[in-house]
Amino acid sequence: MKLTVLVLALVLASLATAAVANDYKTGALEIQQPWTRATPKGAKTAAGYVAIKNTGSAPDRLTGGSLTGAGGAQVHEMTMDHGVMKMRAMPNGIEIKPGETVELKPGGFHIMFTDLKARLVKGQSVKGTLTFANAGTVDVEFAVEGMGATAGTAAHGMQMDHMQMH
Repeated sequence: MKLTVLVLALVLASLATAAVANDYKTGALEIQQPWTRATPKGAKTAAGYVAIKNTGSAPDRLTGGSLTGAGGAQVHEMTMDHGVMKMRAMPNGIEIKPGETVELKPGGFHIMFTDLKARLVKGQSVKGTLTFANAGTVDVEFAVEGMGATAGTAAHGMQMDHMQMH
């Protein structure tokens, strides 16, 4: 029984390690789980999402990025105003204050990738970059989730609350 628990613990630890494999660091910034959604055939735009934590003592700004197979990228904000979706480019980017985490997620801030040359397919990953005012450019890989996804797969975490080990 103890061997079974040990094997289970090792398997879960390796899965947890795999789940955080898409985290990056540049300077004082920790970049967590870049992801995007799959696109239908013929789509010319996609949005990129990520969480960025500033562990330093000075602010920085996400000013843009890139995605392999996209002609451009801009930082955008999406809001709802009386049931109407509004999107606007943020030419000065998004500030990440010291000690804070900024989340780019559906329904809010995102990186809008434009002029896509090919579909983004669920289960694949796409190379890209994130550009910061102070920390510079960092290479990342965007995991491609399903068309209706609301978070990256690893962002869902591993639910072990109800598991009992004896």
